[in-house]
Amino acid sequence: MPNPLYDTLLGCHAGKETAFLHLDGGKVLSHQAFLSMAAQFAHVLVQNGLKPGDRVAVQVEKSPEALAVYAACAQAGLIFLPLNTAYTVDELSYFIDNSQAALVLCDTSKKVALDPVVAAFGARLETLNADGTGSLVDQACGMSDVFATVDRSGDDLAAFLYTSGTTGRSKGAMLTQDNLLSNAETLVQEWRFTDQDVLLHALPIFHTHGLFVATNVVLAAGGSMIFLPKFDQDQIIDSLPRATSMMGVPTFYTRLLNDARFTRDLTQHMRLFVSGSAPLLAETHVKFEERTGHRILERYGMTETNMNTSNPYDGERRAGTVGFPLPGVELKITNPDTGSELPQGEIGQIEVRGPNVFKGYWQMPEKTADELRADGFFITGDLGKIDADGYVQIVGRNKDLIISGGYNIYPKEVELVLDEQPGVLETAVIGVPHPDFGETVLGVIIPEAGATPDLDAIMSAVQGSLARFKHPRALVLMDALPRNTMGKVQKNILRDMYSSRLAKA
Repeated sequence: MPNPLYDTLLGCHAGKETAFLHLDGGKVLSHQAFLSMAAQFAHVLVQNGLKPGDRVAVQVEKSPEALAVYAACAQAGLIFLPLNTAYTVDELSYFIDNSQAALVLCDTSKKVALDPVVAAFGARLETLNADGTGSLVDQACGMSDVFATVDRSGDDLAAFLYTSGTTGRSKGAMLTQDNLLSNAETLVQEWRFTDQDVLLHALPIFHTHGLFVATNVVLAAGGSMIFLPKFDQDQIIDSLPRATSMMGVPTFYTRLLNDARFTRDLTQHMRLFVSGSAPLLAETHVKFEERTGHRILERYGMTETNMNTSNPYDGERRAGTVGFPLPGVELKITNPDTGSELPQGEIGQIEVRGPNVFKGYWQMPEKTADELRADGFFITGDLGKIDADGYVQIVGRNKDLIISGGYNIYPKEVELVLDEQPGVLETAVIGVPHPDFGETVLGVIIPEAGATPDLDAIMSAVQGSLARFKHPRALVLMDALPRNTMGKVQKNILRDMYSSRLAKA
């Protein structure tokens, strides 16, 4: 039995000395060199006792070695679990425990703090640093650069990605080999990627956008990537002349537009700019086209589904929409209360079905049943409509999830920290518009009777407990939260009240 994901994306490049990763200092890592590194890592994972189906939790900085761990997991039949590098130890403990990870990979600087946590859950802990050093690499030295690929089927799990709604615990979305592979192959065709493409890659690889979209598409096409550790404006400007395509979040494009060096001449050889993970303002579309002559291609995806829709490569890329359902993906707009399909043009909840849709939430059968219908349609939680020309437009969310700079933020998690602070009676966390990040976090605090909460101290407490991207940009005091007749906090009213506050800050 073959291993579809590895064979199609990686194994097909065996023996090729063609460029795969363009790195700092002019260094180039070939496809074969990358596969050799991955094979050595696969040997280390197996010799540490991991078996097909075991989970490997990875919280490391972006590097060629970090990407090779993903390839090693695919080749060894292990389930890859990338974790945001900003997560605190408290946050990591939940993911390690819930996933029942057999091995945790972290930066050496976090080893001391993570050692007791990992030991308590019976997992192994290894290290990998941004410079390519660490215990994983030490063990890999001397290992064979050939590994016998483990047989897997398309229905076997390849990855877990944890996502959050607005209530309850974070959920581990189970993604199969077919989920990842089908989406990569579709996007190669839809976005016209070939082995001549050089993708400018400045996205993180713990997120579906940078890993399962950008990287998998390039692997499927046989192209290469300018592999930047992060978004650095100077590096992006310097690298653009060597690229043919770029994938980014709206923040990338707004920041480039504020740089006088970002000109039509600099981008004239480019063939494609893609944006996703958060809504792109129509104003950004217009400014970008005026500056460069290129129209950004906006698409729509989710952790549980990878990509669902895309504006066309050929044809009108319509601002304010996410284009059409991808080939093989069915999309419908339904009544949130009844589930019945709504007429074209009406706003309702977006549901999707296709080979890209995940298998369910890890160890959460009830949550899976709530969001994944028996007929295979996934209830996305987004509200949208389909216009007269078939373009899908997202108009909001029927949950209160905040998306800031492409990252999902779970309001309840922030509220729980705020609620614990001295002098605080209750809180509400909302997302408000931000010109750079799309949305940012605002915390509304109701004081206890006679108390005057110390907002600076509260902010410090949040910073010590939660990843930086979850920190409120501001905290405000109110006498009482607006509620409906059933006592539910009306966050829509709060958003209306404070929608312009941080945008002007």
